[in-house]
Amino acid sequence: MKFGIDRLIADAGLRKPLSGKRVALLAHPASVTADLTHSLDALMELPDIELSAAFGPQHGLRGDKQDNMMESPDFLDPNHGIPVFSLYGDVRKPTDAMMSTFDVLLVDLQDLGCRIYTFITTLRYVLEAAAKHNKSVWILDRPNPAGRPVEGLTLKAGWESFVGAGPIPMRHGLTMGELAGWFVNTLKMDVDCQVVTLQDWQPDAAPGYGWPLGERNWINPSPNAPNLWMTRCYAGTVMLEGTTLSEGRGTTRPLELFGASDIDASAVIKKMYELAPQWLEGCRLRECWFEPTFHKHVGKLCSGVQIHVEDSAYDHHAFKPWRLQALAFKAIRLQQSDYPLWRDFPYEYELDRLAIDVINGSPLLREWVDDSQATPEDLDHLALQDEQCWIKDRQPFLLY
Repeated sequence: MKFGIDRLIADAGLRKPLSGKRVALLAHPASVTADLTHSLDALMELPDIELSAAFGPQHGLRGDKQDNMMESPDFLDPNHGIPVFSLYGDVRKPTDAMMSTFDVLLVDLQDLGCRIYTFITTLRYVLEAAAKHNKSVWILDRPNPAGRPVEGLTLKAGWESFVGAGPIPMRHGLTMGELAGWFVNTLKMDVDCQVVTLQDWQPDAAPGYGWPLGERNWINPSPNAPNLWMTRCYAGTVMLEGTTLSEGRGTTRPLELFGASDIDASAVIKKMYELAPQWLEGCRLRECWFEPTFHKHVGKLCSGVQIHVEDSAYDHHAFKPWRLQALAFKAIRLQQSDYPLWRDFPYEYELDRLAIDVINGSPLLREWVDDSQATPEDLDHLALQDEQCWIKDRQPFLLY
């Protein structure tokens, strides 16, 4: 199969509309060609493209920030001498001055298939700016490594944020090119947006189910996205960022495990199976111990749970990472009713809302966890409505 960037580089005819225009690139560390050349360097080698600027999202153009919510500065690219503007620094939305540096913006971002991943919001912001300034946007499409499954509550009106670009469920099942089409239509944007589509993408094909496993190398799109297994878990484990539990930052398997120094992981797993074993299908849960070298619970031995989705037990269509993680919260709350589960801190510049609510796009998940009478069936009822609506709403925008 071919990614959008590889098709653009290989096909001069595809590039012809860019001739004579100033071209900018929005990219990050995973923006590489099939031979692992960074997209910026590969485009610079083309004689018929004039690159005038580049943009970097959260974590930077080439990858300069380890932790979450660490800003990146603007700079002059030392190899190519063009300005590189940060869309996760002094601004989140491109300024008028930034937009004046190009005619066409190429967007080459590897997403993880989860609403909270901030590259989705950056995509929305550049589309809105392009509409305002009469610029063109080309999406160089990449696979959604989490595949087509949909899961989670839809973000509710009034809960938009930098980790919530619109009324999308936690796991959306679209590529960036498909999301661009949905944004343009839903927000009624008047913008020239084109997609350089994937060639031969098969999102339901084993063993990758969205990612061409064994065919393409995995490059971290952000520092704590080290492999495909993390991607499969992420629509659930990302919620840990809004809790006092460790999500494994400071370990070698971030966002594939969770735990704390003051919980009993074995008891948590047992309770989860008592409450809703059907939510734990398609994976294996393993009690483990870990000691984060930085971030939450740093230097403390944590009792934890690792979610394994890499062996023959993995069932792509049965695995429900969002429900699994919600169930873990519920098990902890039922076992330790006063456990300080929700972390109260500024999250992605949201100062007056709990992080767990910002992440989920409403307080519904937290309220379900904290209600001792609420059952898994109650959450299922809420989520299924949103999931079924999204599956219907996204259908016109599927390109594959």
